[in-house]
Amino acid sequence: MNSFAQIIEAARAAGPARFVVAQAADSTILEALTAARDTGFARPILVGRRTEIERAARERSISLQGCDFVEAGTNGEAAAAAVKLVAGGEADILVKGLLPSADLLHAVLSKTSGLTMGRTLSHVGVFKFEASERFYFVTDAALTIAPDYQQKLDIVQNAVDLAHKLGLPQPIVAILCAIETVNPDMPATVDAACVAKMAERGMIKGARVEGPLALDNAVSVEAARHKGITSELAGRADILVAPNIEAANILYKALIFFAKAEEAGIVMGARAPIVLASRSDSVRNKLYSLALGALAR
Repeated sequence: MNSFAQIIEAARAAGPARFVVAQAADSTILEALTAARDTGFARPILVGRRTEIERAARERSISLQGCDFVEAGTNGEAAAAAVKLVAGGEADILVKGLLPSADLLHAVLSKTSGLTMGRTLSHVGVFKFEASERFYFVTDAALTIAPDYQQKLDIVQNAVDLAHKLGLPQPIVAILCAIETVNPDMPATVDAACVAKMAERGMIKGARVEGPLALDNAVSVEAARHKGITSELAGRADILVAPNIEAANILYKALIFFAKAEEAGIVMGARAPIVLASRSDSVRNKLYSLALGALAR
């Protein structure tokens, strides 16, 4: 796949997925979700106060026909109810509505009733530029603040698993740093070398991994050649793994606001995909994220 139109069509062809929204009184997510319903890949389950959800829908003349409702009051109650539906097999994909991400993740990470499966959760962004013929993946811009190399293994595998869903059987992963050589004074370069070596030993499944790499020689063969990097992977990365959340978040938002890239993103590593859209995301990008979640289930 190389376009979001293809992702939406693949989601539609797979049949309706059950999306459960925690605190669904959010007009933007409602508009995206009902567009997904009308396209044919979503069955919405709306958790929260029904009167507030219906009021938010009226603000944008959104029809809630065919939506199921689950009454819940506080943010904590709504998050717990939504997670319970996914954990119990009554919903396929969890969606953040009008509540803080921390409240939703608290329910997701519950040891007794959550959705964890022993792997680090991470956010994977999928980007498409007008001039590019393929997707780029960026991780982790939302969850893990300063991942160690063991967490980076999970972060890489989460992104690789999503790339597989989009038809990339052997994506190329670049572990990003400020430089492309190992420097003990820059711990991220040591982590990158460890992750790349562990991938060689089969500890990451279904991908080829190179690092450390600076951004230019991760995505430009010419830049890699100019710097004398002898690697068949350098300059050809599909997946860009940042050293920490600050670097990932800045790259993520720069691609949206400066490069004007189309974008979608979901959280991977749980028992079900989680759509954790930003409040600044457009309805279009939220629709793309919902379609991405439907393919990742």
